[in-house]
Amino acid sequence: MLENNKDNSSKIESELNENDSLSIENQSVNEVSESDLDNQSITEDDEQENENEQVFEDYSEFSIEELVVSLKNLIENTPVQKIKSPIDQIKNAFNEKFGALLAEKKQAFLDEGGESIDFQFSHPSKSEFNKLLSEYRVKREAHYASIEKKLNENLEKRLQVIEELKTLIDDAEVSTMYKNFKAIQEKWNSIGGVPRSTYNDTWKTYQHHVERFYDLLHLSNDFRDLDFKHNLDEKLKIIEKAEALANEKDINFAAKQLQELHKIWKEDIGPVARDIREEVWQKFSDATKKIHDKRHEFFKEIHSKYDEMIDKKMLVIAEINALDVSKNSNHNDWQKSIDELEALRKKYFDIGKLPYAKSEEIWQKFKNATKNFNAAKNKFYKKEKSEQQENLQKKMALIELAESLKDSEDWEMATNAMKKIQSDWKKIGHVPRKFSDDIWKRFKAACNYYFNRFHQQKNAVSKDQQQVVDRKQEYLESLKNKKKFKKEEVFDMMNEWQDLGRLPKNSKHLDSKFNKLIDATLDNLSLDKNEIVFLKFKNLVDSYFENNDYKKLDSEQLFVRKKIDEIVREIQQLENNLSFFSISNKNNPLVLNVKNQVNEFKEELAVWKEKLDYIKKLDY
Repeated sequence: MLENNKDNSSKIESELNENDSLSIENQSVNEVSESDLDNQSITEDDEQENENEQVFEDYSEFSIEELVVSLKNLIENTPVQKIKSPIDQIKNAFNEKFGALLAEKKQAFLDEGGESIDFQFSHPSKSEFNKLLSEYRVKREAHYASIEKKLNENLEKRLQVIEELKTLIDDAEVSTMYKNFKAIQEKWNSIGGVPRSTYNDTWKTYQHHVERFYDLLHLSNDFRDLDFKHNLDEKLKIIEKAEALANEKDINFAAKQLQELHKIWKEDIGPVARDIREEVWQKFSDATKKIHDKRHEFFKEIHSKYDEMIDKKMLVIAEINALDVSKNSNHNDWQKSIDELEALRKKYFDIGKLPYAKSEEIWQKFKNATKNFNAAKNKFYKKEKSEQQENLQKKMALIELAESLKDSEDWEMATNAMKKIQSDWKKIGHVPRKFSDDIWKRFKAACNYYFNRFHQQKNAVSKDQQQVVDRKQEYLESLKNKKKFKKEEVFDMMNEWQDLGRLPKNSKHLDSKFNKLIDATLDNLSLDKNEIVFLKFKNLVDSYFENNDYKKLDSEQLFVRKKIDEIVREIQQLENNLSFFSISNKNNPLVLNVKNQVNEFKEELAVWKEKLDYIKKLDY
């Protein structure tokens, strides 16, 4: 029956040029493709290779906000299967920077007196970052689930094709074999990739039944030779293309093209005559080896370049580790060290970028080196910050003192105090920069306000008034040198002070100083207590009268009258209490004590009445 269908068989033999490799040749091809050019199915590994060809940013220097923007752009504008590595880098950079920010905020919270358990911190960028990561995971999972589903569907389709081929061979209907085999062959070639783990077994099973089909046909040698010749021509074209690829400058492009050629050789072109099969394969293998050797040298050179870059980067890291900051005692010292570190950081980055696989380890060493430096720097500035806070409190106290004195009219006291405040201000160190300008403006304003007033009042004093001020200042200085005074001298001092003239309003503090001196002098004299009290009163009231300070005179008279009324009430109360005791109890200690109190109050009352008489005699 097959003999009578030679025409059909010839047609089959001439057109069967796909998926017809013998097992020995298939084995050789598999050895090459599995070791270097495996392109059997679409998997995550293949996509990782595509991802490595992409050029992404160095995200280590990005801010938190820039990292969020970069993540968003990657997810929206780049296929999800190509961004795993950059997203991992962004995640690492974000977690590090956000962790540092979180630690800083927590420390600030604790420094302000907060409890660790009460600390809470949120950042809009963190929420957006987590949302974007969740979106990325959903996309990625959906992508690979879709791939896996498609690969499994393709596997089922290929197994079904194999079953159809087996049925075709078993039925062996010559009138329809060619047409059905051709349909099966087209269906097989139209099906996409299958899971990597099932590819070889599935393909070998299919090839086995294709060979069974050939054996079933019992084709004549002429027809087979014709098919072999056609296949030889196609394979020689493949060899010519592979040899040309050896001169391709872009080695990655050459490797990919070679991968395609192997796929065509293996799946699309049938066998050649057995006696030249090994020779043809060897030519193809030699051309393949040249490309592999060139690719190997290319990567060897790249790896050598990377090794050189790594050595240079390690030297920079060693320089960073060698930075001696143990003697840094002030901001200028640290600024010099910071400048040195920045120069080394620039030197590190200027060396160039390494592939992610090679850069991760050395990047961690670089980060650890700078981390050690920053830890020492942060420790210094944390202490500096604490000292600056203390300095701020000291300067705020001086500001409050200056503001309390700026309206004072005790010019001598206030001026000396202001000068001391200014001197103390200069001795206090730095304050936090954010407060520096404000507190300086406030301090300067208080000082300027006072000294402007001081100079205005000084310029406003007339020549005669200034002479009174000068004479009284000289008189005060002369009294300071004398330690002992007699009663008559005290009266002379008081009269002399009044005779020197009336002080201007802005020099009233000199009266206060003189009164204090008189009080102290009277206390040191051997005088009756009540007499001393009256003399002090007289001196004070005379100074009020001399300065026309009628308001204080009225206030003093009111106070004296009030004291007289209080003492009278006390005496009346005590005398009323005595009326309860009988005459026979006059020697009672309690009675005697009450009588003594009555006498003391009467003596005090006499002094206060004398004060009132004196102030009433003044003509004001």
